[in-house]
Amino acid sequence: MFSRLAINLAKPAFKPAAAMAPRMAIQLRFISQATAGSTGRKMPSKPTKSTAPVESVPATFTIRDGPVFNGTAFGANANISGEAVFTTSLVGYPESMTDPSYRGQILVFTQPLIGNYGVPSNERDQYNLLKHFESPHIQCAGVVVSDVALNYSHWTAVESLGEWCAREGVPAISGVDTREIVTFLREQGSSLARISIGEEYDADEDESFIDPGQINLVKRVSTKAPFVVESPGASLHIALIDCGVKENILRSLVSRGASVTVFPYNYPIHKVAQHYDGVFISNGPGDPTHCQETVYNLSRLMETSSIPIMGICLGHQLLALAVGARTIKLKYGNRAHNIPALDLTTGQCHITSQNHGYAIDASTLPSDFKEYFVNLNDGSNEGMLHKTRPIFSTQFHPEAKGGPMDSSYLFEKYLDNVRLAKSKALEYRDNRPSQFMLDVLSRERVGVEPVPLASAA
Repeated sequence: MFSRLAINLAKPAFKPAAAMAPRMAIQLRFISQATAGSTGRKMPSKPTKSTAPVESVPATFTIRDGPVFNGTAFGANANISGEAVFTTSLVGYPESMTDPSYRGQILVFTQPLIGNYGVPSNERDQYNLLKHFESPHIQCAGVVVSDVALNYSHWTAVESLGEWCAREGVPAISGVDTREIVTFLREQGSSLARISIGEEYDADEDESFIDPGQINLVKRVSTKAPFVVESPGASLHIALIDCGVKENILRSLVSRGASVTVFPYNYPIHKVAQHYDGVFISNGPGDPTHCQETVYNLSRLMETSSIPIMGICLGHQLLALAVGARTIKLKYGNRAHNIPALDLTTGQCHITSQNHGYAIDASTLPSDFKEYFVNLNDGSNEGMLHKTRPIFSTQFHPEAKGGPMDSSYLFEKYLDNVRLAKSKALEYRDNRPSQFMLDVLSRERVGVEPVPLASAA
C-alpha cells in the first residue's frame, strides 16, 4: 500500500505524525487516504496489442444497418468495433488520436489526406508532460481516412501514421469515400461500426458490434491512483478530477503557476478540498450519466465548500448534473477545431475546438446558474456560470493543441478566481505540495493502458 511505501521512503528519519509539523502530519494522513488500495507508485500495466504494419491488404469498414466500404488497411492487423464519429479538423491528428475522450470510437477524418507530417516522438517538457500527445497511447479504437500518406515529411516525425497505429494495436483503413461516410453519419447520427482486416464481415451479426455507450469509459481512462504535476515556485495547488485529462489541460495550469494533484474520477474530493486552492474537472469519454459517483462527490463539494471550480467538456457535463441539470445526446456530436461559440456575457464569438457527443439541456439549469456560451452552429449549450460563486465550465476545449487558442484566457480567469478566493480567506492556508508528497506520489498517470473494448483478429 502507498501508506506503507510512504513510511518506508521516510525512514530512518520518519517520526510519528504527532511529532511532525502540523502541515506534514496533515499531508501524511491525506496521502495514506488518497492512495489506499494501491500496490505502489506504478500499477501493473498490460502491453498494447501491437502487430506488424499491414500494407496492401484489403479491409472493410462496415456501419451497422448501413453501408459497407471496401478499402486498404494500413495500421494494425486487428478487427475492432466501436462508435463511428467524424472530425473536421484539418491538422492535429496525433493530438486527436491520443485524446482520451475518443476512447472506444472509430475516428473518421474528413480531411482527405492524413499522415503527411508523420508522428512525433514521445518527448516530454519541463513539467514531465508529453509535448506532442494528449496521453501516452492512441485512444481511439480505429481510424478511417480517404488517403493516407505512407511517406511523411516533418522535422519532428519519427515514424509514419501506419507504423504508429500498428505499434499501438489500432487498425486503420484508407481508400474509402469519407464524404459518403460523413453524409451518412450526419443524416443517421453517430453509428456503431466495424473495421475488418483481410475479409468482409457479415453486418447482420449484430453481436459483433460493441456499443461503447454502454460502458463506463471514464473508469478505463482515469488514473488509478493520485499523481502530481509540479509547477516550480507555484503559489497555488489545484486538485484535478481525472475523467480522461489531456496533457495540455495539465500544462495550461502548471505553466500559469499552479501545481496540480490529479485524482481518480470517483475520488471523494469533498473530503480533502480544504487542502487545495481550487478544484478542476477534466474532459473525458462517453455518457456522463455513467459517472454517478463523480456527480455525487461534486454535489457534496459544492454543498460543503466555497472553493473555486472549473470544468471542461465532460467536466462541464458532470458539474451540470451535480447541480440538477440534464444531459442530452447529440445526433452526431461536435468534433472539430473551427466551431463558433458565443460568449453570452460579452457578445464575443470564439472559434473553438470541440470533441463531445453529449450536451447539457440549458433549460434544466437551476436558477443560480446561467448559460455562459452557446454553439452558433446548432444552438447547443457550451458553458455555464454561477451567478455569485466562482464556478464555471465550458463544453469546448480552451486549451486545444492544433488550435485555436481564442479562449485560452479562461484558464487565467479560473486561476484569478482561485487567487481572489485565497486572498479573502479568513485563515491563510499554505496548500503547496510538500517535498514529502512530491517524493511519494507518482509524476504521471497510473495504471492506464489502452485495452481494446472488443477485438476479433
